[in-house]
Amino acid sequence: MSAAADTVSAPPPPQPKAGLARIAWQWRHNPKAELWLAWCTIVVFYNIFGIVFFGLTRTQPPPQPWWAAARVAQWFSDNHDGLLVGFGVIFMMGAFSVASTALITYSIFRMSVSRAFAWAYLIIYSLAAAPGMLVTCIALVVGALRPDRDPRLLTWLYDMGFLSFSGTMGIFLVGSVVWAVAILLDKNRVLPKWFGYLNICNALTEVVVATCCIVKSGPFAWNGLISFYINMVVFAAYTGVFITLLQKMIQREDFGAGVMPAFAKPARH
Repeated sequence: MSAAADTVSAPPPPQPKAGLARIAWQWRHNPKAELWLAWCTIVVFYNIFGIVFFGLTRTQPPPQPWWAAARVAQWFSDNHDGLLVGFGVIFMMGAFSVASTALITYSIFRMSVSRAFAWAYLIIYSLAAAPGMLVTCIALVVGALRPDRDPRLLTWLYDMGFLSFSGTMGIFLVGSVVWAVAILLDKNRVLPKWFGYLNICNALTEVVVATCCIVKSGPFAWNGLISFYINMVVFAAYTGVFITLLQKMIQREDFGAGVMPAFAKPARH
């Protein structure tokens, strides 16, 4: 046997117990390092997203869609610093959102279904980030940068920002359906079947958000009970579930093409 073959088959060095050396060892020798990096990035992104949208910018829960121009101008003035700082963070770290799309696409590639499902999901969500998040950030930052603008122009930016965030859920609806169908057809047991049905529930809540493009008040407005609050509760639960399931998928991954091994529960002492 050649020296090269001996080198390839040689076991990795012992794993350090802690510190940067352990991280470096994991990156060099753990075959799941890229998957874990993507998963950790998802967790970081959603925490940053929540802090920015609910804390710094105060754009969630959304303000009233029926405000007059003077009140909208006052809202930009009151939230000036938060809008600039918060969405500045999103502009720097918004690319973290691709980790979620990448890992979900990987989960579909691991399934027994056609790769068309994975490519469809990847394309849909690669395009969805622009209207679903970035246009909102750009419109509201433009309004905050020039508080001396005509209040009617600020109202236009205000409507554009919140309608882009809430009214474009049809893109995410299609993505959720693609992932749901892939899960329900899969025979490799990558993700549980019940999660496929949860995807459909999430998709159904995204349908009603389109009504915010028509009405300014009531449960179907962009800050309404149905369009925002119920949808947000479902989405938050859905997000927590899929992050947990992706974690378990990585733990079970054997890099094969068949049925994925069952999740090994820790032994009780």
